[in-house]
Parts: sequence; C-alpha cells; structure tokens
Amino acid sequence: MMKLSDNIYNRRTSREKPKFKLWQSAGLLLTYKCNCSCDFCYYNCNPRQNGLMPVDTAISVWQSLKTLAGDTAKVHLTGGEPFLYWQQIEDILEAAKREKLGPADSIETNGFWAADEKVMKSRLTRLDELGIHRLKISCDPFHQQYVDIELVRRLATTAKEILGAHRVLVRWEEYLLNPVKTTDANDDKRNESYLSAAGKYLCRFTGRAGGKLAELKASKSIESLASANCSSTFLGAKGVHIDPCGNVFSGTCSGIILGNVNQTALEDIWQQFHPSENELIRTLFEHGPAGLLESCAKTGYIKAKAYADKCHLCTSIRRFLFDQGIDKTTIGPSECYSN
Repeated sequence: MMKLSDNIYNRRTSREKPKFKLWQSAGLLLTYKCNCSCDFCYYNCNPRQNGLMPVDTAISVWQSLKTLAGDTAKVHLTGGEPFLYWQQIEDILEAAKREKLGPADSIETNGFWAADEKVMKSRLTRLDELGIHRLKISCDPFHQQYVDIELVRRLATTAKEILGAHRVLVRWEEYLLNPVKTTDANDDKRNESYLSAAGKYLCRFTGRAGGKLAELKASKSIESLASANCSSTFLGAKGVHIDPCGNVFSGTCSGIILGNVNQTALEDIWQQFHPSENELIRTLFEHGPAGLLESCAKTGYIKAKAYADKCHLCTSIRRFLFDQGIDKTTIGPSECYSN
C-alpha cells in the first residue's frame, strides 16, 4: 500500500493544505455499448458504441489498485451494459480469482437479460461462485424507457434468493415500488418524470446527462458558478473509472483523461498526478470551469443563460473544445462526446 507522500503533488504541498487522496476504488468500464440510451448516462453509452476491455487490462488495473490501496482496494464492473458481454465478465472474474486478487466489490446492470429465466439463474449462481460482493441493478425512469420494469423485478427477486438480500442493491428501490411509465409517454410527461427523479436522487451532469437533462435543471447563472473550482473534486476523489481503451477518469469526471493504463501503470499515474502539469486540469483545479470561459468565448463558445451546476458548465465547454479538436489527449475519448 502506498503512502500519501508518494504522490508528487502531496510532497510539494504545505502540511496544512488538503492532500490528494489515495485511489482505493476502480470502476472497470467494460464497454461503452449499452442497450439503452438514457438521458441520465454519464458516458453517452448507447447501442451504437463499441469497445470491450481486454481481460489483461482489467487484471493489470486490479493489481495496480492493490499496490495503491492494499486490502482496502475495491473493484467494480460497469459499463455501458457489461452483461452484453457475459463471457468477458466471467473471464475477468476467473482471472482475478486465479491471481488471488479477491472478489469484485460489485457489478452493475440494467437487468435486460432477465428475460430468460434459465440464463438469469445460471449467471447469478456463477457470480455467487466467483464471490461477487454485490449486484447493483439500475431502476429509474431513465432506464425504464428502454427496459421493462418487470424484468428488473424478476432479477431483483431471483438475485435475492440466490445471493441473499444483503448482496443485491436496486438503485433506486423506491422507484421499483412506485414506477412511472416513460416508454410511451410524450415529451412533457417524460420530462416531468425526469425532473422529479433529478430532484430526488443524485445526478451528475456529465456525458449525455450534461445535455437535455441538465438543460431541464438549469437555473444557476454564470456569476453564481464563477467561484466554484474543482480542487476538492480532484483531491477528494477516492477512486477512478477506466474505460475499455485504458483511459483513466477521476471519480465520475468522464471525458477528462488523467492518463492511460495501457501506457502507464495506474499506480504511476497516481504518483505523477499534479494539476499544474496540465493546463486544462490546472484551470479547473484553481478556477473551475468558469475559468475556461474567457478563452473559449474568443473562439466561438456561446454561453447559456443558465446551467444546472458547474459539471454542466464543464461538460458544455469540453464538448465545444472537443469539437474544435483542442487537447484531445485530455479531452476525450470520442465516445464520451458523441451521442
């Protein structure tokens, strides 16, 4: 397990200032492909996306996280929809078991695959054998536009029987008990249910969520966001997400690349992280996304009247920069900016 002082930023920062946290968790984004195109998605996942994380990449990241965080390391499998690639899930978990890396903390799904009862029970039994700690099932008006809620109910019930209720998390279970049908709803009704959900539950306005959904919630002026920097967001992030191509995102800040595990080991990316080493990250760290406005306005960025929060503003600006072909080593990959 590494020490905080192993990071270059921490070594150069005075004792009384906040330090860059150790990364203790890693979300392995197995694919950007998904059977859904939710307005809630942080990564612009949809059925047209591609990419699949190789088993070797997943295991390398897992080993690096153990080097970083020791026994506190937690890995979860996510997407996109990872269950579109069941064999890859099984291969990764089996490899982790062979390498004695411990069981995965969780795996996420929208439950579309519960249509076949035999397949469902077989996969749940295998996940139990491989020691998965928890199955997380998405359940909200965004996913239920694409996935029949009865499949979610079936999966949740069967998973609790096979894994035990304590190893199954439905997000959000309140919605499972009182769903609002969005499949055939008109735009006004759907937007109403989306706004209600965004008011009740945590929404991060990055990826596709930084588009229509954020615009529905937009009520904050540029002036009110002017002093909102991202120092605590970067320093306080206790984990990362890693996409199928090896790109590393801090926390849930999709589309801001800190490094690539196919080029540099994850523990080395953590050790070398210093916000001043990258112009975009330095500006976000010190001034927040509002600090990018002046330079972007000179090249054509048009400010909106209001934003949902600083993440919405950041996503909007980064989309503009991506379209301009600016700093694609940091602002990328294309999957995070395409719909």
